[in-house]
Amino acid sequence: MDMTIAELKEAFAAPKPFYDDKNFPRGFSRSGHFTLLESELLQQHGYLLTQLFEQKLKPKNTTQQQFVITFLNHKQPTNRIEKVWAKYLDLTTRKHKVHTLSIQKPLAHVQNKSEPQEVEPSLE
Repeated sequence: MDMTIAELKEAFAAPKPFYDDKNFPRGFSRSGHFTLLESELLQQHGYLLTQLFEQKLKPKNTTQQQFVITFLNHKQPTNRIEKVWAKYLDLTTRKHKVHTLSIQKPLAHVQNKSEPQEVEPSLE
């Protein structure tokens, strides 16, 4: 059974809002990675999700227990909260690749300009 957003919000009621200024200094909604609903869910419930994920808190209901089991056993997320948390983890823990579009010769082919260069004398 798929839970509604209202039921999920009730099941994951958090004591305080969640902010990740290290990874999202302008907030979740302005990062461009999350929808407005996803950023709202992270801000309102991210603190509790972090505590459950890091096993600092024990689950208080079956929905929270399901969340812990999902991430401990690396299962596919099934509800909206699990999906947004998986997206958050993906964005904050994966290695970022940087691709450049420049052409540059390897440094071995570049002459060091500080070394004196031999000049052949001309016989003119």
